[in-house]
Amino acid sequence: MIKASIILPTLNEQDQVSMRLQALQPLRKQGVELILVDGGSQDDTWTLAEGKVDQRIMTSPGRALQMNAGARVAQGQWLCFLHIDTRLTPLAEAALIRHMQQSVPGWGRFDVRIEGQHPLLVVVAGMMNLRSRWSGIATGDQLIFVHRQLFDAVGGFPQQPLMEDVELSKRLKQLMKPCCLSESVITSGRRWDTRGFWSTVWLMWSLRWRYWRGVSAETLVKEYYP
Repeated sequence: MIKASIILPTLNEQDQVSMRLQALQPLRKQGVELILVDGGSQDDTWTLAEGKVDQRIMTSPGRALQMNAGARVAQGQWLCFLHIDTRLTPLAEAALIRHMQQSVPGWGRFDVRIEGQHPLLVVVAGMMNLRSRWSGIATGDQLIFVHRQLFDAVGGFPQQPLMEDVELSKRLKQLMKPCCLSESVITSGRRWDTRGFWSTVWLMWSLRWRYWRGVSAETLVKEYYP
């Protein structure tokens, strides 16, 4: 029986999809199912994933929509939502396998390290991890994992274009506290590298603050994806 499914939403990721999926192949040998959910890529993402995942499905674009679609076809009792630009370290991989062997429902995330050019990215990652532990809110970059029973109980990801991970966390923590694993996953700092370090820091914190103050995801997404 497959106990865990890793769901990867993609859109035009031909430059890194092969490398990321190749790194996950050892998990398949341990009974972990890989599901790629493509949002209609216009490049070779779909073709390059062939043979490297257990299921490939195509949907309309939208991370929440894609991840919910992957969850519907997943066979695992644990659902792991992994962004294509986030990768597991060996310690995180071992921790994930240990956690997925549990039958008691729960949910959680990993600590994160950001891989990029600016030396202060280590500070940003540290702040993200501390904020997450304090607030009980996880981000998609931290590899959110959740038992299917809890995922179904909160209705999955809300159908909104941004902050779907924040909203899912808010709903899940009403049921129980998250398990905050100290092992790190590594996520790409390409947004900070390409859009500028300080402007990206300001954007991220501004979006979160305004979402907390009640600004809709539909309004905020226009700034996140200009």
